Amino acid sequence: MSRILVLLVRDGPDVLMRIASLCRRRAFAIESLTIGPTETPGVSRVTLFVATDPAGARRLAANLAKLVDVIEVDDVSDRPLVVRDLAMIKVAAPPDARAGIMQLVQVFRARVVDVAADSLVIETTGTDDKVDGLLQVLRPFGVIEVARSGRLAMCRGPRAAASAGAA
Repeated sequence: MSRILVLLVRDGPDVLMRIASLCRRRAFAIESLTIGPTETPGVSRVTLFVATDPAGARRLAANLAKLVDVIEVDDVSDRPLVVRDLAMIKVAAPPDARAGIMQLVQVFRARVVDVAADSLVIETTGTDDKVDGLLQVLRPFGVIEVARSGRLAMCRGPRAAASAGAA
């Protein structure tokens, strides 16, 4: 079972290391971890997918909230969410195969972001299943390289106060 924790943290050189170290020390398996800037200067948002049950997520959230650079921790697992993954896929694309690849790109609502003599770079966003599905249908053409961002999650509707409290 996967739980989704969203953290707001002060920017700093050791923040990510402290979060990962705490998860390691407490034996929580990180499935996906993304971090990026927010609308507030000096504050970043961490989206953490961990393999645990609700009780484990509560313990982890409480421990994360004690870290010095953590401003807020919120377990959003049971709320209505939008969850997305970004992937860029470089696929072999000789001229005779490009039309077929382009049709698949359209079906998956992806887009070509780079064209080279013998390859295309395709960008897609969506659920893990959608990204995995596109990868599966592109494999026969020859997938050269894949870069995935990790999952992001955002609650639907207005922003709510954190359930795990602030540090």
